Amino acid sequence: MDNLISSLQALTETVVARLQYTAYEELQDFVQERQQLIDELNRLKQHTPFSPSQVEQLQSILQADPLILNRMNQLKIEASDWLQHRGQAKMQRSAYEAAYTPDSFLMDQRK
Repeated sequence: MDNLISSLQALTETVVARLQYTAYEELQDFVQERQQLIDELNRLKQHTPFSPSQVEQLQSILQADPLILNRMNQLKIEASDWLQHRGQAKMQRSAYEAAYTPDSFLMDQRK
């Protein structure tokens, strides 16, 4: 169990150290890896309870969660802004595109 907690702590410290430069793909990999470690810890916890030192380690790991969530929110806002700008550009481009069929004929009536 100590090995899993140490792995979780090392993983968290690595991500926090590079947090400003971390892309969403890296955070996604981090979350998946972290979830595997947590699932394994939960499985082991059913047989053996955590010691006080392990609880302290886990609490110190949880201290990094607000930083990680903040970065995730920043990335979410960046993606949202990008999608919004893309949608606006698409609307502006469609306003200037021809709304007629290029092979059509224009016929006037004589009066």
